[in-house]
Amino acid sequence: MTLTWPSPGKLNLFLYINSYRHDGYHEIQTLYQFLRYGDKITITNRLDNQLNLLSKISGVKSKDNLILRAARLLQKYCYNVLHCKKKLGADISFKKYLPIGGGVGGGSSNAATTLIALNEHWGTKISDSILAKIGKIIGADVPVFVKGYSCFAEGIGEILTPILLKENWYLVANNGIKISTKKIFSDPLLKRNSKKQTLNVLLLSKYSNDCELTVRRNFYEVDRLISWLLKYSPSRLTGTGSCVFSEFKTKYDAIKVLNNSPLWLHGFVAQGTNESPLHKFRALATNMFYK
Repeated sequence: MTLTWPSPGKLNLFLYINSYRHDGYHEIQTLYQFLRYGDKITITNRLDNQLNLLSKISGVKSKDNLILRAARLLQKYCYNVLHCKKKLGADISFKKYLPIGGGVGGGSSNAATTLIALNEHWGTKISDSILAKIGKIIGADVPVFVKGYSCFAEGIGEILTPILLKENWYLVANNGIKISTKKIFSDPLLKRNSKKQTLNVLLLSKYSNDCELTVRRNFYEVDRLISWLLKYSPSRLTGTGSCVFSEFKTKYDAIKVLNNSPLWLHGFVAQGTNESPLHKFRALATNMFYK
């Protein structure tokens, strides 16, 4: 069977860095919401054990692509832990719409979609909790996409509290540059001492991103982007990447600003959603696999 699965983007509506840990990670508090916009991953079952990634990203070796890494980890779990006897293979292709290195979760989302989709294609019936643990091996953001709901994240991002948020419209913009998460978190001037607050306090406070000043200082393109968008709506960085988002009450308002933007600004308009489009699609796909 062949199906094309959604791999949605996300926004960090706020992001605070509380401290640096001796293991190299940072303690954070952040608020995630999904977008009704993202990449597409197409999976076709195979009759053997081969895992073939048919699409490529310039500069990224196939073995390093998070899609293939996720597929191999799941296959390994099925054989070594579940002792599956049947052949578990797939041909996988993708179309990228989310900016790479943009802070909208493209790679982590791709990995999560691969785990959830292959679990359905292979009929292995692994729980989301186990899939999230497998995903955490790949990256701290992956469990968020596996769980599939808007949430407040603490610790290194692994402590998740579900939350219902207003589903605003967003203009998500970038300048086409890629920003390394490692580069931002290793910057000596990065703010790392935000006081830990309760969720209720944070929700009532003005939202911000502790990475924003560091990114603006190191990347003029992002600084220019934020400065331009702030003329029209509250705007800030998402994650550690190059994407900036502006909040709007209606789709019309967001599109109006995008249509009047300068040529150097690239972007898209999407609505926030509390339930991942991936999970909505899975509910439909499950009926196809098990009817």
